[in-house]
Amino acid sequence: MHTGHQFLFERLRSEALSRGLKPLVVTFDTHPRAVLQSDYVPQLLTTKTERTALLQSYGEVLLLPFASIQSLTAMEFLRFLHDQHGVTTLLMGYDHRFGSDRLSHPSEYRRAGAQCGVEVLTDKEFLNGEWHVSSTEIRQALLNGNIALASELLGRPYALQGQVVHGNGIGRSLGFPTANIQPEDPCKIIPKSGVYEVAVEGAGMQSATGICNIGTNPTIGNEKTSIEVHIPSFSADLYGQTLQIRFMRFIRDEKQFEHLDALREQIKADVDSIRHPASSSHA
Repeated sequence: MHTGHQFLFERLRSEALSRGLKPLVVTFDTHPRAVLQSDYVPQLLTTKTERTALLQSYGEVLLLPFASIQSLTAMEFLRFLHDQHGVTTLLMGYDHRFGSDRLSHPSEYRRAGAQCGVEVLTDKEFLNGEWHVSSTEIRQALLNGNIALASELLGRPYALQGQVVHGNGIGRSLGFPTANIQPEDPCKIIPKSGVYEVAVEGAGMQSATGICNIGTNPTIGNEKTSIEVHIPSFSADLYGQTLQIRFMRFIRDEKQFEHLDALREQIKADVDSIRHPASSSHA
């Protein structure tokens, strides 16, 4: 769900209105490649729950089980949509293909649709400035820590949601207690290791500002990557609660400090940078 999709959905809404129809967004319950390739592990920008919530702002959402329809040809799929769901007009993205026969040109889809009572429309490519907007570009931006670009291409801050689980308690011992987040979907992309300014929601909070550290905490020497969030001036017990964190700004790379006192001073500087952003020297 990036700005390219949003461009398409706005046209969907416009076309539906001009025809006196209701907009319907068709999507699948899982990534098609995860069904077609048993060893494929998707890198998700949105979970199924997040995607459905975003899509519902544009119209009714039809979530189809890809495994049960993967063998349908384009014409069979169009007939299925027409006969089972009353679809009379279908809007395709400029580079989208569907059906087991993988038709190669929009004109072929239009001919197939005509035989099923479905008018097939195609949209032009959407460009965000100089960027060709794609999920691949957004994934790469996140893996590079380029939160500003990822947010621009997504049309919103990138978000992670998960349950607060027990960590090693080091943050609390340093005077900066953290909530250790376990993402709800293991396929969700984790941004580059480092420290971020984030907006936190959940557990009764409404967009509290915090700092998030992603990484192995090299000063401590953890083996696994963790996602830890510190919310200044917040002290309630969050264990077992579900939090959503939205990445607002990359502050710095993760680094190893000589001792815990140096780490404590750096965390203090990180907290000051979100309390007084104008005085921070970080990009």
